[in-house]
Amino acid sequence: MLNALQTRILAVVAFLVAVAALSSAVWWFGYQSALDQLEQRGRSDLALASDRLTGELSRYRELAVLMADHPVVAAAVDGRGAGAADLLRETADKTGSLDILVVSRNGGEVASASGTGAEAHGTTPYFDRAMDGALGIYHLVHDRYGQRTFLFAAPVFSAEGPVAGAVIVVVNVDAVEAVWRGARPTVFFTDDLGVTFISNRSELVFMARDPRAALRGDTAEYAQGVLRPFITYEARDQRGHSVWSVQGQRYVPQRALHLSLPLPVIQMTGEALLDVAPARLLARLQAGVAAAICLAFGAMLFLATERRRTLAEANARLETAVEARTAELSRTNADLRHEVSERIATEAQLKKAQADLVQAGKLSALGQMSAGISHELNQPLMAIRSYAENAEAFLDRGKADVAGQNLGRIADLARRMGRIIRNLRAFAKQESEGMTDVDLSGVITAVLEITQTRAKTSGVDILWTPPATPLIVRGGEVRLQQVVLNLVSNAMDAMEGQDAAQRIELDAAMVDGRVELYVRDTGPGLDEPDRIFDPFYSTKQVSQDGMGLGLSISYGLVQSFGGMIRGRNHPAGGAVFTVTLDAAERAEAAA
Repeated sequence: MLNALQTRILAVVAFLVAVAALSSAVWWFGYQSALDQLEQRGRSDLALASDRLTGELSRYRELAVLMADHPVVAAAVDGRGAGAADLLRETADKTGSLDILVVSRNGGEVASASGTGAEAHGTTPYFDRAMDGALGIYHLVHDRYGQRTFLFAAPVFSAEGPVAGAVIVVVNVDAVEAVWRGARPTVFFTDDLGVTFISNRSELVFMARDPRAALRGDTAEYAQGVLRPFITYEARDQRGHSVWSVQGQRYVPQRALHLSLPLPVIQMTGEALLDVAPARLLARLQAGVAAAICLAFGAMLFLATERRRTLAEANARLETAVEARTAELSRTNADLRHEVSERIATEAQLKKAQADLVQAGKLSALGQMSAGISHELNQPLMAIRSYAENAEAFLDRGKADVAGQNLGRIADLARRMGRIIRNLRAFAKQESEGMTDVDLSGVITAVLEITQTRAKTSGVDILWTPPATPLIVRGGEVRLQQVVLNLVSNAMDAMEGQDAAQRIELDAAMVDGRVELYVRDTGPGLDEPDRIFDPFYSTKQVSQDGMGLGLSISYGLVQSFGGMIRGRNHPAGGAVFTVTLDAAERAEAAA
């Protein structure tokens, strides 16, 4: 028991160590991937900030070149221009320049926009480069203006060709820098001395990596005491990324990715510090997710193992109980099978009884119509006999044409009797023919032929006007006759014995793409319209011998056609039954 417990503990410890190692690996690779993405985004931001600075300074560089070609400036260099100061002042106001100077060949100021006095430029690097015929660029903390400046010196060529002087455009760095001060990420621009001259973090300005290198040649770029020690940082190389750990800076990230971009156009280097906290957070989240997944999988595996062991022990205990219960369950199963067999036999008997009741209902309906059917068959038989005797007499007299007419009438009566017998036989046997296109008018006419004698005997007027256009529906002709016969017979039964006029109205019409048949009587109406289609529900008197199956059978037949049958009371009295059937889609049927 103790050995098993020790084994499980060692397995858990080994698993936790493996999870810790995997999480560390995930953190490292996630951190490196995040640094790659951060560097890519940071280089884009640094390039954008550098382009913004160089673009802003380019306006003043182009201004210096354009002013060098101005005739008033050329005249001022030669000592002939009296209105140069006004031109320079107006141009400085319009362009936002701090100052614009015109300098002669010997380095003395000829005119300026500020008019603050004469300054010697003869020994400055930017003036020397202008005298060489090129554009001079320089930056410094100018004592004359008391702030950081950029100087662009453009040569002014004489008419003979040599350089006669220079135009110097002085740019206020504070005005250029104010547009993007405080933006992210931290960006600063350093010169070749390592001094931060421009930055979107004001606390980084004038910080120098080596303050002792503040002098260059004979001209100081920075006034005495301006430079400050650079930020305290520790740089670490992480697979090609330079990550700084910065100390003592409030607005600079404590841990940042350092990027640099040379800018030879303005003789500076753009640098950026990007906060790596989001990258570290992302790496920690990835490592945490990996650890959580491993721990969850390990926990499920451990629980599954423990559950399997517990189930194995429980299985051994259950086997005995199962064996004890098997015999008892076998006996119970035998009893259940016997009960199921009895229920199946009972269900079969019930279905047979229902079928017998349906057939009995049909035969009952035939019995009710037997008197009318006998009259319907007897009347044509008597007429056939009469026409046959007349035809014989006419033949003896040589009147073959008149005899032929009588024989034609005999044929019509025979067809009528055959149709009546065929409908009765189909009704009695309940033939199950497939769905076909049926002429509803022909079905109604056939039913009225069967019920004609009973209607006359009972004094019932049947009103039916066939529509001008045949109404072709989907269904079975014999089964549809059975439905219409049930409705007409029920209507006669409902009106039997009443003193008021007995009338049955039949109508059929096309409504919303379907055919609707209406059967209305003038009887007492329906007592319970919601129950009329229930099996064995009947409101007939005992003497009328009704089983309550006619409407139930009709409901099932109409449902089998995909149609619908409804019954309701008419506002003027009596009951109305509506049979809705699908219209046939064949074009020739409509014709």
